[in-house]
Amino acid sequence: MVPRLAVRAEAPQKLAGYAVTLRGSLPNPDGLKAQPMRLDNTTAECAMLEERVFSVKKRFLGMYKKAHAGHIGSSLSCAEILVLLKFAWMNYDDTFILSKGHAAAALYSLLAEANLLSPSQIDSYYEEGTRLSALPPFNVIKEIPFATGSLGHGLPVCAGMALGAILKRHERRFFCVTSDGELDEGSTWEAALFIAHHRLTNLVWLIDRNNIQGIGRTEEVMALEPLDAKLRAFGFYVVTANGHDWTSLLAARDECTHALGNADTPVAIIANTIKGNGISYMHDTVDSHYLPMDDAQYELALNELTRAHEATVKAHPNAD
Repeated sequence: MVPRLAVRAEAPQKLAGYAVTLRGSLPNPDGLKAQPMRLDNTTAECAMLEERVFSVKKRFLGMYKKAHAGHIGSSLSCAEILVLLKFAWMNYDDTFILSKGHAAAALYSLLAEANLLSPSQIDSYYEEGTRLSALPPFNVIKEIPFATGSLGHGLPVCAGMALGAILKRHERRFFCVTSDGELDEGSTWEAALFIAHHRLTNLVWLIDRNNIQGIGRTEEVMALEPLDAKLRAFGFYVVTANGHDWTSLLAARDECTHALGNADTPVAIIANTIKGNGISYMHDTVDSHYLPMDDAQYELALNELTRAHEATVKAHPNAD
């Protein structure tokens, strides 16, 4: 029987003034323990992540256009979060669950960026007989440990995996990205209680806080604020970040890593994002949750994405 652990009523004070090694998650076909990537220059680190996310976004926009599929805005709101985890935080042995499974195209594109899915697999997205369905499948792709899409299940499963690893004395970490809309699900809050109760410091919960869910704005459907205070009351150390800014995301990673190494309180990151981020006609709209792109919209999206990327690169000419 697992002993009952007390839950802190309040999170520790914000920590600062430390350095953390950049961790990558490149494929490891030889089964060897992955070695962390090291980039001492924060500007270079941001530049690397920017190149990755540009590639990931271009790929999944093409996937959505070819499939004439929706949920584009959901992928755009979490793209930077996924790239951060895969290329600047997770180790090879770590586990990731995308609880907001409607952003599956972003996950598939991320895996392709890490050379874990082939171009032919990406081309099959949404087609008959594909392994890359509209929602993440189960027992099909090694890097996808759980089928999500019915919201509210990703965090509970991740919590169970994290506790199992502790009981087996496995030094693995677990990362879960939920939408903010799925915080309407009671199972999410039950999982939060479970995580805090068992002090699962091998789990990082990231909330894609884009303020929009399938039928409207979150605060109109079922208000969540003050979300940070709610999470602290549950026993979490809470970090808030700009989910589209690399400096802010890296600082959140470092703060969480430091907190997890110096306390026995689980962490949650509230990543403030924008639904349809970077594409003018999708920006902060409920429509971007469902509607596909026509030819003109696809060209506009690619052009705006490219211009924004070029402007970012120009602003940091000495990143290498």
